[in-house]
Amino acid sequence: MTLPTLRKLFLSLGAMGAALGLPAVAAADDLKATFDASLGTEVRAPADFSAQYRSELERRIAAIADGSRGRIGVFAMDLQSGETVSVLGDQRFPMASTSKIAIAATFLEGVDQGRWSLTSEFPLLHPTRSAKFSSSVAPVRTGDYLSAIKLIDLMITRSSNPATDALLRVVGGPQAVNDWMRRAGIDEFTLSRDIATLVRDDGEYDPAAIIDPRDSATPRAMVQLMSGIWQGRWLSDSSRRVIISAMERCRTGTRRIPARMPSYVTVAHKTGSLNNTSSDIGMLTGPDGRTIAVAIYVTGQGARGNREARIAEIAKEVFDGYQQPARVWTSATYAN
Repeated sequence: MTLPTLRKLFLSLGAMGAALGLPAVAAADDLKATFDASLGTEVRAPADFSAQYRSELERRIAAIADGSRGRIGVFAMDLQSGETVSVLGDQRFPMASTSKIAIAATFLEGVDQGRWSLTSEFPLLHPTRSAKFSSSVAPVRTGDYLSAIKLIDLMITRSSNPATDALLRVVGGPQAVNDWMRRAGIDEFTLSRDIATLVRDDGEYDPAAIIDPRDSATPRAMVQLMSGIWQGRWLSDSSRRVIISAMERCRTGTRRIPARMPSYVTVAHKTGSLNNTSSDIGMLTGPDGRTIAVAIYVTGQGARGNREARIAEIAKEVFDGYQQPARVWTSATYAN
């Protein structure tokens, strides 16, 4: 029985006492004393909703991820120790092109199962002109046929949308990727549209204030994805190397995670950009082989350059913090 229900029960008994002719004030005092004796006055104290930090590193990351100019989500994990850092790490953010890692993994599972090969060829899918929200799926036209390994390289190193949609069609669309993620044990991930449709209809909501559950994931989920790929949980060694190698050669987002990394750190990452949001997810490997997986999603901040600078600053603080053993955390409402 809940506390409110118990209190209502006591009050009801008090009303019965009054009806029986008992003094009203005495009955109320007796009932209050009985309630407090049974359940304790401390249970009625207000809950503490202040930010709680599990480590000094998390406190420093939270200071940088000040959400007063837009939501910022961060999750990081030391893949050696398992130590994590989280700031809004369980809140949904637009994945944008960071979802391409999951699409590549879904396709490569099919390669491991013999359904297709890296030399199989598929056509690029280029978007054609159409008005926003004019159809549930944006129209596309086929282009040149390229090998699967080339398509994966383009979708990760250059964030090619036509290459991504080519492989997304092969695997069976967004739901096939969601199914793969669920089999991998990752729930906080939802791919709803192909990239052509996502880009065409971008801007429906402001991600700094509204959480659109479509095409979204939590930073924690994306670190789960990267760490699982890195550790070889779901793919063959050759398939996982395809993804990691492409991430190490990523040409987009030079002002994001890689911007402030020391030259001795190997960065494997994948960027994402949409209306009022910029993101970067990646693995940071030092010369001793220690690897940190990090996902950073930034909304608002006034301009793309500001978002990228915030990503670079957070990534550097995460890396430096793992080398050593009055905050604003904004929330948002979900779109209907």
